[in-house]
Amino acid sequence: MAMVCRIACQDDIPAMATLIGRSARQLCRADYTEDQVEAALRGAWGVDTQLVRDGTYLVVEEAGAMLGCGGWSFRRTLFGGDAYADRVPERLDPARDRAKVRAFFVDPKQGGRGVGRLILTTAEAAARAAGFTSFELMATLTGVPFYRRCGYEGEAQVRIPLEPGIDIDFVPMTKGIVRDQAIAGEGSLAQPAAPR
Repeated sequence: MAMVCRIACQDDIPAMATLIGRSARQLCRADYTEDQVEAALRGAWGVDTQLVRDGTYLVVEEAGAMLGCGGWSFRRTLFGGDAYADRVPERLDPARDRAKVRAFFVDPKQGGRGVGRLILTTAEAAARAAGFTSFELMATLTGVPFYRRCGYEGEAQVRIPLEPGIDIDFVPMTKGIVRDQAIAGEGSLAQPAAPR
């Protein structure tokens, strides 16, 4: 069966939380210590239910299995799950602000299949439809090569405190959007599945 990208719904939250934990613990261990990963999962990398309520968070499924999740936001918060304290829900102005690319996680067994790219192209298309012409994100060190391949720029690392004695390095990245650019066969959005 083909992969399907759709809008996440409330019933997806437990599966997304499980996927995020599995993805972070396996894929980020080359770039972060175990203590950093666990601290990040308690806040910076958790599920942001505001994105789900806004209809801007996406999941990719195949044969009923969740392969990845991620999305975009029209709010000022750049990263962080529900437990992360430094959040700003103020709405952005597409005429002057960049849309935020948020919380991308892929099942470690699904790497190299285009799951992340499918989510990203779908998110970018939705943001363009909402009037945005550029994006910004806070990339993990693990995610930087992927975002570079997708046209994002940024080099300087920033250190973010997570918990007393535990900091984590991220890379702020940006990308301008060419309005007439279309990626054939990618970026179509299915509606949420019926509640289970």
